[in-house]
Order: sequence, then C-alpha cells, then structure tokens
Amino acid sequence: MSGDSGCTRTSPSVGSPSDNEFLPDRPRYVCSLSPELIAKAREELQEKPEWRLRDVQALRDMVCKDYPTLGTCLDDAFLLRFLRARKFDYDRALQLLVNYHSCRRSWPEVFNNLKPSAIKAVLASGFVTVLPHLDTEGRHVVCIRPDRWTPSNYPITENIRAIYLTLEKLIQSEETQVNGIVILADYNGVSLSKASHFGPFVAKKVIGILQDGFPIRIKAVNIINEPRIFKGIFAIIKPFLKEKIANRFFLHGSDLNSLHQNLPQRILPEEYGGTSGKLDVAAWNELLLASEEDFLHDFSQLVLPGDSSPSEAVMSGDAEEKQSEEPLRGMKPQLYYCY
Repeated sequence: MSGDSGCTRTSPSVGSPSDNEFLPDRPRYVCSLSPELIAKAREELQEKPEWRLRDVQALRDMVCKDYPTLGTCLDDAFLLRFLRARKFDYDRALQLLVNYHSCRRSWPEVFNNLKPSAIKAVLASGFVTVLPHLDTEGRHVVCIRPDRWTPSNYPITENIRAIYLTLEKLIQSEETQVNGIVILADYNGVSLSKASHFGPFVAKKVIGILQDGFPIRIKAVNIINEPRIFKGIFAIIKPFLKEKIANRFFLHGSDLNSLHQNLPQRILPEEYGGTSGKLDVAAWNELLLASEEDFLHDFSQLVLPGDSSPSEAVMSGDAEEKQSEEPLRGMKPQLYYCY
C-alpha cells in the first residue's frame, strides 16, 4: 500500500466551476439525496448543492497544503462525510479528518487487519447489530448488547472493532450522513467483572473516536436495563463527553414506556416492547460480511499503523494521552463503589 494522498497533482482553484472535470482519475460524485434531504442538509448542515464541489475542493486543498503526508483518500464522497459532520466548517472538518487518521494509527489492536471476516465471532454473538427499520427521523438504530460478550472468548477491543466497522458501513450512505444515527444500548446482565474491562483508557479511546474522530452524527444514546454498576461506567465516560453529547444520553432503566417515547414500538423488536418481530442479527451480519471487498478497497487508500511515519501534528494526541493516564486510573474505584 503506497499511502499516496494524491496531493502531488496541481489542484484547481477553489472557485473552479466544475472541480471534478480536472480530476479524471477520481470517482465523480453524484448526489443520491432526495429533495427533502437536500433541503434538510441545507438547513441543518449549511450544505449548498451549488457550492458542494467547491467546498470539497477547498478541504482537499487544505489537506494537501497542511498535511501532505496524511495518507488519506481525497475522493469527493469521502471528504464530503467530514464536511457534513462539521456543518461545512472547513477548519473543523479538517481537524476531524486528521483525528480520524490519528485514532486509526494510535490503536493498532483495533485497526490492524480491520475487516468483517476478522470479527465473525463478535457478529455471531449479537453484541452489535443494526435494527432493520429507521426511526421517525430516518435514522438507523445501532443496537449494542454487552451481555452477549464473554470476556474469556476474546478481548474487548474485538467489540470495538465490530462497532467501528458497523459505523463505517452506515456512513457510506448519504442519508445517514445527513440524518445521523441513534444508539440503543441494553446493559441487562452487565456484571462488575465485565464492566471492569471498560476502564478509563478504553473509555477515553472510544469516546475520542465517536465524538471527535469519526464523521458521524450521533443524535441520541438510549440506555436500557442499566444496573447500579452503570453509575460507575458513566462516571468514567462523562468527563470525556462534550455537553451536547452528554445531553443526548437517555437512561430508561427497565421502563420500556420511557424508551418508546424516543423510539417508536413499530421499529423495535419484541424484546424491547416493539412490534417488528424478534431481534434477528443475521441480516445485518450478512450485509456486513458481504461488504468485505468494499472495506478492503476503501481502507487500502488509508495509511494504517506501521505503514509510514505520520506527521507530528497527527500524532500530537499521544503525548496528551500518556499525561492523562495516571489521573484516569484514579477513577476506576468508582466502579466498585457504585456496585
């Protein structure tokens, strides 16, 4: 894998009327959004169809100027994910792109050999899946069930790999880029021993990816059947959450009526008081596994751990992480206190 960022070519100016015509070797972007979603993207994300390619080219130019060795894909569709996730703010989109690569390079246990066939055991367990129906806002619901994980079978990083691949698959859809996603986490049966695997180091990494290192809009996190131990888990998570994200957490306990205020019964499986039949993970697993070649192609354009030496700016987060490890360890006893 070369890691060629494509920045050696002369790029057209930001004001060019048709950027793609100058880049015949890149896939030509064709918008797949409905008129309704185009209007929604304009209102909520500041996305103007008439300026879309100009904005993508502006971000591409910034990457080539400031991070010429980033080793990123520069296709229109790929860069557009980052612009949408940051409401077409060029600087914030660029930082998100840099963070995306920094996360991938700094956690080789998760990102090396990352492909659906490598996480078959997690998929078979039903730890993570996507419900077959969209909610009333057109959002996919990612269902996470920690009780399906047996720590002696494989490390917690395998679960994180499965979640990451699920998000990568979902974000390929322009509809998801605009509408975002919803998370439904069922903590039924989560014990102290299992919760202890999700310590401060893992928590900081995961939150860093979901909040600042991946181009997806998480609109709500619904927690159900949370035991007392969840107070300890949330105590570890909360310091890393931005206020906006923290306010999107909804704790329902065992009250399914409360859950149904956020997620309609018609899209939920019977296990959660819904009317869409039994929860079946097979369909999503098949879809993800069938995408193996797509992932191999997409990830082949990205520089991964060990492929090259990333720029100092990309790796600057490592020093900060090491400095924060000691105080974070002091938070772990909260798990035991809340149990």
